[in-house]
Amino acid sequence: MVDTSGEGGTVCAFAPGDAPGDGPAPEDAFAGMGAVADAVLYEGYLLYPYRRSSAKNRVRWQFGVLPPRDWVERDGPVTEGISGSADSWYQRTECLVRAEGPDAALKVRVRYLQLQRKQVEAADGDCGHRPVESLLTADGGVQLSFDEAVPHEVELVWPLADLLRGVCTAPSGAPAARETEELSKGAGRIVRTREAVRARTTAGAERLADGLYRVCVRTENTGRAPETGGARGEVLRHALLAAHTLLGGTGLEFVSLIDPPEALRAQTRGCRNAFTFPVLGGPAPTPGSGSGGTDGCTGPVLLSSPIILPDHPQVAPESPGDLHDAAEIDEILTLRTMLLTDEEKAEARATDPRAARILDRVDTMPQEVFSRLHGAIRSLSPASPAAPSPVSSESRPAWWQEGGDEGLSPTTDTVLVDGVEVGGGTPVRLRPRKRGSDAQDMFLEGRTARVSAVFHDVDGSTHLAVTVDDDPAAELHGWYGRFHYFRPDEVEPLGDPRP
Repeated sequence: MVDTSGEGGTVCAFAPGDAPGDGPAPEDAFAGMGAVADAVLYEGYLLYPYRRSSAKNRVRWQFGVLPPRDWVERDGPVTEGISGSADSWYQRTECLVRAEGPDAALKVRVRYLQLQRKQVEAADGDCGHRPVESLLTADGGVQLSFDEAVPHEVELVWPLADLLRGVCTAPSGAPAARETEELSKGAGRIVRTREAVRARTTAGAERLADGLYRVCVRTENTGRAPETGGARGEVLRHALLAAHTLLGGTGLEFVSLIDPPEALRAQTRGCRNAFTFPVLGGPAPTPGSGSGGTDGCTGPVLLSSPIILPDHPQVAPESPGDLHDAAEIDEILTLRTMLLTDEEKAEARATDPRAARILDRVDTMPQEVFSRLHGAIRSLSPASPAAPSPVSSESRPAWWQEGGDEGLSPTTDTVLVDGVEVGGGTPVRLRPRKRGSDAQDMFLEGRTARVSAVFHDVDGSTHLAVTVDDDPAAELHGWYGRFHYFRPDEVEPLGDPRP
């Protein structure tokens, strides 16, 4: 059993390996999520150009930050929001699960970074050591004081039967620590310190129908800030950073909240998630294969992420390693890193060991690996049958041939949607498709917008560029030419005001 001394709450969590049930353990599913979960964990940990002196690396830790409650709510209660919208002292994940039998058990893996202060101290004769921002070592290298972070992971297992009887609680914090590393020839030392992170995770379940349950998992910071009005940089020492949760289980199947089976859409709308975005994990099944539920609508593992992701997120196989820089394109970051001066590279290496590993990987990258970073086409979408092009693709040259774009006019072209000609100026209601749509488009479901242009892709498909009506920057976006893009079958015409 898990020791909850000093944490309070009801204890009913089993240590790993003690869970009841004869079904397959979710280890394989969790292992398959390792690369994606680690990418979430270190997203924005250290940004290009990977140097302590860069402005970007002075304001870090932007995703999944859970500081103490008294600091977050110093000006009033926190407003519940979507993932990435603000710092909060808690995350809540609600999802639907199907259970195969009475011995079903929920496995929860809470993962986050714990801030670690790397303080360089110079030898100061009889006085011992004194803290410094940088120190030249005997071998000619440089050591810099910097905020690092170490990963922390807590695994909890609860029988579903216990979750149905009441909320179960277990600690998920991290202890304080201090480590000292002596530098060669008595130049000084490096002292790494971590403050205690106090947190707990609770879980509960309710039965919705035979074999169908709603599960709620909540992780919250239970500590107190050193100063309620203190600076963010100081309170982060007591916060969970890049916090996210993996959910698996014995005899459990998770339902997609993005693209649920038709029969469960009403129940998924009743799931309330705060400061996190749950998506199905693991590889997407081949349509019609029957694996992973109904063509990907269900799966054995759920990733509740502080950043918005699609179901079945994957790290591109061409990527040779994590670059930490907010999902930027690997090729661009690699080229930029190659262009750093020797002095800039030296500072980056002294800033953080992960920065040094990025530089080593870039400096020794084989040409064939670098060539793969240029990109890959994984699929081409067919033209939507609901929205034929006003200019037949069969009657004009291919896009790469001379005259391939003749007869196309984005501002005056139209497409037929539900018997209505839709083009520039047409008011529409946005109805993004659940499957295959950009996750951020989901937040525009049901909003009204106005079409600005009709664009034709090289694969023959059509997209509508729209501005959202209640967007206060809609006019500015239109002036800059920055639009939201939807397929014709993702909009509902509201009429055609044009003469």
